Amino acid sequence: MEVKNNILETIGNTPLVELHKVVKGLPCRVLMKVETFNPGHSIKDRMALKMVEDAEADGRLKPGGTIIECTSGNTGMGLALAACVKGYRCIFTTSDKQSKEKLDILRAMGAEVIVCPTNVSADDPRSYYSVAERLSEEIPNSFWFNQYDNLSNRKAHYESTGPEIWRQTDGQITHLVVGVGTGGTISGTGKYLKEQNPGVQVWGVDTYGSVFKKYHETGEFDHKEIYPYITEGIGEDILPKNVDFEVIDLFEKVSDKDGAVMARRLAREEGLLLGYSAGSAVAGLLQLKDRLKSDDLVVVIIHDHGSRYIGKVYNDDWMRDRGFLDTELRVRDLLNHKKESSFTGVDKAETVRTALKTMKEHEYSQMPVLDGEEVVGAITETDVLNFLLQNPMDHSERPVSEIMRQPFPEVGTDLTLSELGRHITKENPAVMATDRSGRKHLIAQYDILQAI
Repeated sequence: MEVKNNILETIGNTPLVELHKVVKGLPCRVLMKVETFNPGHSIKDRMALKMVEDAEADGRLKPGGTIIECTSGNTGMGLALAACVKGYRCIFTTSDKQSKEKLDILRAMGAEVIVCPTNVSADDPRSYYSVAERLSEEIPNSFWFNQYDNLSNRKAHYESTGPEIWRQTDGQITHLVVGVGTGGTISGTGKYLKEQNPGVQVWGVDTYGSVFKKYHETGEFDHKEIYPYITEGIGEDILPKNVDFEVIDLFEKVSDKDGAVMARRLAREEGLLLGYSAGSAVAGLLQLKDRLKSDDLVVVIIHDHGSRYIGKVYNDDWMRDRGFLDTELRVRDLLNHKKESSFTGVDKAETVRTALKTMKEHEYSQMPVLDGEEVVGAITETDVLNFLLQNPMDHSERPVSEIMRQPFPEVGTDLTLSELGRHITKENPAVMATDRSGRKHLIAQYDILQAI
């Protein structure tokens, strides 16, 4: 039987997946190292396990001890997995900008989570770095892993991520693109790849509000570069020891908006539901497209899964509140907000009486008329009422096809509501739209009012 002894043995050997639609226009192939296949759904599983094993080996972490770490969530998840299997207690400090999903997942794994303010300096006693350090001094038999300065972090990627990519690309990789936070992934992987081929370019993706890019280019730690940002998992207001600036050839900054928008594009266009920083990494690559040639082979390493950002990046209201989406609603937003999503029509052979009954039961003011699955016409309550008033004798058994009008027009889901309003008139009280799954929807004035 093929059986893993425990969940930790499933870490690593994640697939390379080629990107197509979101990188259209680039002259070369782009592959993504999809680290969400790790059991904790992030690349941090690799370094978390390595840090635990190294700490056990030299006695820093003893049986029954307490794991303490400052984390944005993913390293904590990897450490929590190791703690579950190996029998340790976990206490994690994190910042208040992290998604609720991340904190809930850590607690679900049995960890204690302490939320600290984001908008304070790293040496402030309230910062999640300082709180973690203080707890490690106060709690007996505990160890603060400090992923930023613990070199087992980048060693994990030198020993696993780098060799995997070299093997999976048959040594043809020319560019490595990675979002930089603690620096372990880019430094460890980049070091291994450059040892195999010194010509491999290592590009780090940074965010506005972080110190990395300017420090790399000037050697100056500029406090003016530091300000709050929304992107999770990359950028820092400190210089972690794991960042090997000599391995990194350049840094590219990506805005909060561009990273979030690209993450959503990866989900919709490539079927890859990934984290915020994955969007930043791909957006950064696109900003550097003029540096690429047709025979290049780019590998983008992504950090985590999109399920940790459902309440943020993948929530339309959250995106719109920050100006990351168009401020005006579109038809696709209206479809998402519709409480009644079923598409109900009446067959053209049904009687006027049946149509009237259906409209009364569902409180419909209009309905499409169908011939099988094909829409061939439409009726409104005005059509039915006028027919009955003009035919006082009982003509309600006549077929709907005798009173139907032309089908309601179909509109695209990218249409804004102001544009949609021009299609809905007194003579034409509704339109139809087809969502991404191929389902048809009827949109009437009531639906627009509800969405607004």
